[in-house]
Amino acid sequence: MKVYLNGELVKKEAAKISVFDHGLLYGDGVFEGIRAYNNRVFRLKEHLERLWSSAKVINLTIPITQKEMEKAVIKTLLENKLSDAYIRLIITRGCGDLGIDPNKCNSSASIIIIADSISLYPKELYEKGMEIVTVSTRRVMQDSLSPNIKSLNYLNNILAKIQATKSGAMEALMLNSQGYVAECTIDNIFIVKNGTLLTPHSSEGALMGITRDAIIELAKNKLKIPVKQERISLYDVYTADECFLTGTSAEVIPVICVDSRKIADARPGEVTLKLIKEFKSLTRLTGIPIK
Repeated sequence: MKVYLNGELVKKEAAKISVFDHGLLYGDGVFEGIRAYNNRVFRLKEHLERLWSSAKVINLTIPITQKEMEKAVIKTLLENKLSDAYIRLIITRGCGDLGIDPNKCNSSASIIIIADSISLYPKELYEKGMEIVTVSTRRVMQDSLSPNIKSLNYLNNILAKIQATKSGAMEALMLNSQGYVAECTIDNIFIVKNGTLLTPHSSEGALMGITRDAIIELAKNKLKIPVKQERISLYDVYTADECFLTGTSAEVIPVICVDSRKIADARPGEVTLKLIKEFKSLTRLTGIPIK
């Protein structure tokens, strides 16, 4: 495997950054998870726009242009001979001292691109559906840190994941400070109720996910399913007709049980299955060509 590191493709064993990099010391940086399908990078433009937005909000300058970053992503995939892949794009603040002040970083931001395969959940869960649990770890408050900044500091999500794992579940449902549904540790959540697709708005602590947006578009434009972004309670989830999660690494996965409450008949629902089919078709046919 070759890793893109600050303009060079190096063997993964040689892909190293300084212990004084603020990305390591403080989680000071941003990232994107991106997918390639069938020799195309899915929604690369949208991912890069979100990366630049995250960087802007934390006052981090990315030392190359979006077009140059696009070429770097393609170059990394070609070097590793990958037509289907998961891509992790990381921007760190760069090297500084042991203080927290980012102005003390005396080098430009580090750019890292890793292209590999990923299998987030077992294949059978995509077919039969998964069980998730609500955890006590609350999503960071919107007025403290915007959920739309994909920063390298994922401790909030990690603590929730630890709780889920100790409870025997593979994913955790996180609530916001007011007790309403925000998102899972690495996924957005959707429910279906009376033919309408519902998902929390970003104001509730949910990331405006790229896969989330694709599902909303498919539901509205392709399947003509009404979609609402609104406040969702645990009651709404427990009594939903269907439930599923979305994310770049997770793709689209049905949920059949939440906190030991079966969702409807505890099988992937009709709307969920239709959206999975449409999403698979979309990912195989659209995107930036790898060439």
